Amino acid sequence: MADVAREAGVSHQTVSRVLNDHPNVRPATRTRVLEAIDRLGYRRNLAARALVTRSSRTLGVVSFDTTLYGPASTVYGIEQAARTAGYFVSIVSLKSIDAASVGDAIDYLAEQGVDGVVVVAPQRSAARALESLPPGLPAVAVEGSHMTDVPVVCIDQAEGARLATRHLLDLGHETVWHVAGPADWLESEGRLEGWRAALEEAGRTVPEPLFGDWSPRSGYEAGRSLAGVGGVTAVFVANDQMSLGLLRALTEEGVRVPEQISVVGFDDIPEAEFFSPPLTTIRQDFAAVGRHSIEVLLRRIETPGTGERERLVVSPSLVVRSSSAAR
Repeated sequence: MADVAREAGVSHQTVSRVLNDHPNVRPATRTRVLEAIDRLGYRRNLAARALVTRSSRTLGVVSFDTTLYGPASTVYGIEQAARTAGYFVSIVSLKSIDAASVGDAIDYLAEQGVDGVVVVAPQRSAARALESLPPGLPAVAVEGSHMTDVPVVCIDQAEGARLATRHLLDLGHETVWHVAGPADWLESEGRLEGWRAALEEAGRTVPEPLFGDWSPRSGYEAGRSLAGVGGVTAVFVANDQMSLGLLRALTEEGVRVPEQISVVGFDDIPEAEFFSPPLTTIRQDFAAVGRHSIEVLLRRIETPGTGERERLVVSPSLVVRSSSAAR
């Protein structure tokens, strides 16, 4: 910084003001300093800056299995929102999502001096790890349980399931079958509850749900099972990947979609509109989840002790395509 000051013919304090976008710098002076920075290839020493400000301008993110569309899109939304807010992001991606692994990841990030942590906690086991956060570390859970004191930002999973189920009922189907996700997942629980509630509110029979593991293969197996059940005309599948497998199984079994069975998925992955037929599904606004989680976290960083038990819910939307039709 001293070299930049000499090169630009200004004081060390003026260089600091330019780097921090202080308004009390004349435009000509600011231009001269920026040109000197460019000529010298100057980069800030963030470690030194953190010692002075006691802020690393870095946020930690704990996630897992970013091969899945939902977690990957959530992390991307968080990272983009953090960068927009002027923060760097340090990500720990876990293979197993249990309380011990999440706790270790949070401790690791705390040791790196992050200003706060976002934990993508879609399973109850991960949400329980938030009960033992390091003292004084601001944190936010994404898709976490409402049973913790940590603020939560989430998609309204139950409302998304209601939208999917009501859509199929409005098309004239007597009832809607459901291929659910894994039992320990909060997202799976919410979608299961919303599907069941929509059927009960309409006074319809609630079929026994089938369970998958989010993969196309588990959707394929569910599709083969449903193809052999008489009277099935509509299926709500808990994610688009399982919907893909289910569509293939129905096709192989000679069942036409949507003429014989209508199918609705959840997520609206980029490939959904190119399925055969194009998939009706529930769209999640991952960008909004990322933006809101960073907003809540920064409020907690700037005003410690605020936002406890805060729960911010993002609404999903129905995207109608060709896989669902009137009965």
